[in-house]
Amino acid sequence: MIPVFTAGEGDGGVVAKLLRKFNTEFDTPAPPQDILARSFEELLKLDDVIVILAGHDRASGFAYLTLRPTPYFEGPLAQLEELYVAPELRGQGIGTAMITRMVELLRERGCEEIHINVDEPDVDARRFYERHGFSNFEAGEDYRMLCYIRELG
Repeated sequence: MIPVFTAGEGDGGVVAKLLRKFNTEFDTPAPPQDILARSFEELLKLDDVIVILAGHDRASGFAYLTLRPTPYFEGPLAQLEELYVAPELRGQGIGTAMITRMVELLRERGCEEIHINVDEPDVDARRFYERHGFSNFEAGEDYRMLCYIRELG
């Protein structure tokens, strides 16, 4: 069984390396490794950021979550920002172990709901999340919930 643990201060470089691998795999632009590492070192100090790592002697995956206040629940709302498992290790239960630990931690924090955005064509990711209890919100037959993005830079 792959160990799963919460990242702490000093793990920013490991998380950054995994995020760069994720972005490279999916041809997504990302800042340089050193900038991501510094960013994650700062993010890991915050109470409303959780990063879960998986692996023995080398990190094989990560889940990055943010929490925010909401008027709909007493506890925070969780957003799964990223979840990644190295391609050569997929299908071994690493993602499932991270999701399981994530849900435990979020329940301990009083979260009642987790959101995640998934690219529609990514059927493997969609099946994975659906297998773990996530559902695509569709309010009736007439519409689907959409994610709109606007860059501000």
